[in-house]
Amino acid sequence: MSSTNLDGRRRPDPLRLEQSAAWEESTPVTLEELTERFDCARPLTIGVEEEMMLADPITFDLAPRISEALATVSGDRRFSKELRAAQIEIITPVCDSAAEACRELARARRDLHRSLDGRLRLLAAGTHPFATAWGEITQAQRYRQIADEYLWAATRSLVCGLHIHVAVGGAERTLAVYNALRSYLPEIAALTTNSPYFEGDDTGMSSIRPKFNEFYPRSGVPPAFQTWEELVRFMHWGRTGGLFPDASHFWWELRPHVTHGTVEMRVADTQTRVEDAAAVAALVHALVAWLADRFDGGEPLPVHETHWIAENGWRAYRYGVGGWLVDLETGEPSPTRERIAHLIETVEPYAMRFGSLEQVAEARTLLAGNGSDRQRYVYEREGVDGLARWLVAETEHSAYD
Repeated sequence: MSSTNLDGRRRPDPLRLEQSAAWEESTPVTLEELTERFDCARPLTIGVEEEMMLADPITFDLAPRISEALATVSGDRRFSKELRAAQIEIITPVCDSAAEACRELARARRDLHRSLDGRLRLLAAGTHPFATAWGEITQAQRYRQIADEYLWAATRSLVCGLHIHVAVGGAERTLAVYNALRSYLPEIAALTTNSPYFEGDDTGMSSIRPKFNEFYPRSGVPPAFQTWEELVRFMHWGRTGGLFPDASHFWWELRPHVTHGTVEMRVADTQTRVEDAAAVAALVHALVAWLADRFDGGEPLPVHETHWIAENGWRAYRYGVGGWLVDLETGEPSPTRERIAHLIETVEPYAMRFGSLEQVAEARTLLAGNGSDRQRYVYEREGVDGLARWLVAETEHSAYD
């Protein structure tokens, strides 16, 4: 008897022993190598990675044509494929300030838009507002293996995030900043919610993207690590047991990037407008600089419980800037807008130091109405098709402003 059903799915077998995934080959990282990478990173440099969607120029539905898109940019390393063939990623070079990184991001969007020449359109948001088909998995070994292991998560949706790398400089300093930075994930998440719609419906969330990410292991709020040795032991344990090949399979909302020697903030939805992405990058950069300065001054940085931070995270995804968050020390609730406004005010001197005060000030605009708020405003007036057209127009035009 065949081991599969007529539709090709494997027959249920209660005695079957599933095998661990055949992950790509990777070289284990030693404690010495890891600490050297963080020690050697140039302090407070920044880089931005922006995932966005390819859209059909007529229907504005997803267009799974990544090979065609990449062919138009002739091997330009600023552009890369992602999990799905309807996604493309923009990668800035390492920059000295958030302002510089944002200029690079705008330039990359412009260059890509011109190269596509209307054959494909760009749509930047956490999710597509009405798509029900997401295209095939990209033809790359890593993505195929992810799709095989995490079948539902990889094949049932398409989500896009804004990832911000900041090199803290120094292994001990980086670990302290990473542990403390976890506590601010809800504030950054609330400010950047930009995925309220899925399959044409309002999900009731300001950001539905994190809920899809939760189908992957090693997602959500990351654990704190007392030492780098703890992280190296976890990486070795998971690799030995066939659970994951390396640290690139840590999909937490914040992670220590052991290859680049950075902390990587991954909690934000992709922002539709370039100026909004610039505001978020500048805020995160200034926040890291502030925490690093406190560490340098001998102040013990706070390390809060993961599940406490996650409780605030839920309210951020649900309500965006219109909700409330609870102080991790006192337990007192306060409006999210007030908490974020206070955070912006606190880190503004550090933004000024790096010439990014204008970008951080733009974050205040998001407090008045962020991506999810704007999407709902457009949807109420123009419907879901009009929303998709608006998202494409804002994505492309903002690169020229």
